[in-house]
Amino acid sequence: MALPVRRSTAAALTAALMLTSACIPAVDRAETRRPAPSAPARAKSPPRMPESAQAARPAPPPTAAEMQPVVPGPPPPPVSEAAPTPPPPAWQVKVVAPAAVEVVPSTYVVKKGDTLRGISEATGAGSETIARVNNIAAPFKIIVGQKLKIPGGRYHKVGKGETGIAISRAYGVEWTRIAQLNELEEPYVLREGQRLMLPSQKEVAGMSADQRAAAFRLDIEDLISGSEPALATREKPAAPVSTPKPVAPTVPVAEPQRFAGRFDWPVRGPILRGFGSIGSGQRNDGINIGVAQGSPVAAAADGVVAYVGQDIPAYGTLILLRHGDGWISAYGYADSITVSRGQKVVRGQTIAKSGVSPYSGQPQLHFEIRNGLKPVNPANYLSSRS
Repeated sequence: MALPVRRSTAAALTAALMLTSACIPAVDRAETRRPAPSAPARAKSPPRMPESAQAARPAPPPTAAEMQPVVPGPPPPPVSEAAPTPPPPAWQVKVVAPAAVEVVPSTYVVKKGDTLRGISEATGAGSETIARVNNIAAPFKIIVGQKLKIPGGRYHKVGKGETGIAISRAYGVEWTRIAQLNELEEPYVLREGQRLMLPSQKEVAGMSADQRAAAFRLDIEDLISGSEPALATREKPAAPVSTPKPVAPTVPVAEPQRFAGRFDWPVRGPILRGFGSIGSGQRNDGINIGVAQGSPVAAAADGVVAYVGQDIPAYGTLILLRHGDGWISAYGYADSITVSRGQKVVRGQTIAKSGVSPYSGQPQLHFEIRNGLKPVNPANYLSSRS
């Protein structure tokens, strides 16, 4: 009779287990679909000793490292803010897409209401080029019935903010060649909508490898004539600023209207290399003045900072000042700069600290004076050295 009792006991235990499992909440199905994070395999722990045995167990002796006195280390260096990134040169801001239009030579008869700009839009040729070919001087008046020669060629329509250098690089030709074709002169201001004549396809196809490479090398002539962004139709250049706060590279900067008529020495020191030919077909477009590195470099005349940068490796860090009437001074090999593009400066004001020649490593300043694009001998325009 003991057997039925055991069965009833087992049945009771089974019912209790089922009741217990029914009380455990079910796991959400969404949770079961989530992959469980993998955990590193745990090493098997040694058998735990009774607490009485642990209390009786002696503490291990201190290690040599633990016996060393704790010396506080130096405080962490302060987190310094990153120096502001100077704005890129104006000629780098806007990339130009080549979209030149090929114009066939033709004749245009002036109608009532025509303007040179309107005829330029109708034919695709540049208004300045049309005026030049037809000997039309300012203020560029044309007469109804007048027959105009429309010069054929490739023309690029200038967009707002485009620079001559960026345009030349879009077509793989030197900017000085484009400036020559269009007979550009001081102050070399481009206008939105202006159409520039480009070298012909035949001329470009016949260029040597060195000529093609020259299209992507800069010289001071390029910076003087092709680094300012084009103006909108009625836009005026920005007035120079009095503090070293960079003018936006998309804004053209006005230059002085008149030259004060006097240049001073930017530094005092021996002439290490004079103006003119230096042999092997090379020439020096300025003078190199020996001066201790870090010496103050002064503006040679009143003016406006037209360029600050390192785009021409031969000059190191270079500053260009415009003085009005086409006069420009250049300061190469600078070690540090205290002015920025668009800033107004006065004669004798420190604009930089002198550095070293990138070729010889000798401390010196490279100094140039230019009348337009033409370099002149600074010695003929500076006061006596005595």
